[in-house]
Amino acid sequence: MEKRLITETTARRIVRPRARNTYKGSFGHVLVVGGNDQFGGAGIMSAGAAVHAGAGLVTLATKPVNFTALHTRYPEVMATDYTDQDSLAPLIQSATVVVIGPGLGTDAESQTALTFTLSHLTAAQTVVIDGSAITLLSAEKTPAWPAARIVLTPHVVEFQRLSRLAPADQTPTAIQRYVDTLPTGTLLVHKSDRTTLYQAGAADYAQNTSGNPGMATGGSGDTLTGIIAAFVAQFGWRPDVVAAAVYTHSAVADALARTRYVTLPTMVIDQLPAFMDQLAHHD
Repeated sequence: MEKRLITETTARRIVRPRARNTYKGSFGHVLVVGGNDQFGGAGIMSAGAAVHAGAGLVTLATKPVNFTALHTRYPEVMATDYTDQDSLAPLIQSATVVVIGPGLGTDAESQTALTFTLSHLTAAQTVVIDGSAITLLSAEKTPAWPAARIVLTPHVVEFQRLSRLAPADQTPTAIQRYVDTLPTGTLLVHKSDRTTLYQAGAADYAQNTSGNPGMATGGSGDTLTGIIAAFVAQFGWRPDVVAAAVYTHSAVADALARTRYVTLPTMVIDQLPAFMDQLAHHD
């Protein structure tokens, strides 16, 4: 398989200055479904990343125990209870991009939220499936993939659950062979020290060139989901848009790592607008 590199040039081609005659509706609506009683921070970081990466509207469907923390940290984000299906259904249908999985958990309530959300998606939407949602789908003999355009964001162990490939066997060829069994066009963001992007039916894959060990902190993956969702909501559904989001996430962390031993996800989130401005005005 041929390997391509995801570089700053990749991101600069996508992140361009905004037109003057736009409003919040011009930049999409991201719905994040995640954050149970124990892992509320995961959903909050995903939603916060979507706001800071430029999504026009962001809603977090989470457990009510997380509402106060969410509104304290990110007052820009709207909130709803993912167990309230009457409220959740219209939000799913109105979303440009849905993220599901960050901090969702794997109990029966989580499974219900996952099944309900995936079943209400349409082919015009994009869904980013992460964390707990990948684990739940991995337990199904035949996962019920949604009608939407799919981005999967597993780390090595989550991908093992999904593909049954041991970490040592997760070579580019083997990963692509699995990805080719997924719905046409599905994107897999295989998270590792050099994250790689695969697409069902493609003849090559793309490897990220940014990233550092300081990112090895809980919440980094949740932050990435929000950035991917915001990029797709603003710039459209294309593999290079997802690649640009992957690069941006790690490149912000690289800039922080010059003076910090660890690059906390919340630090990365805070720096996203400034970094994206640099990308947009590089000419």
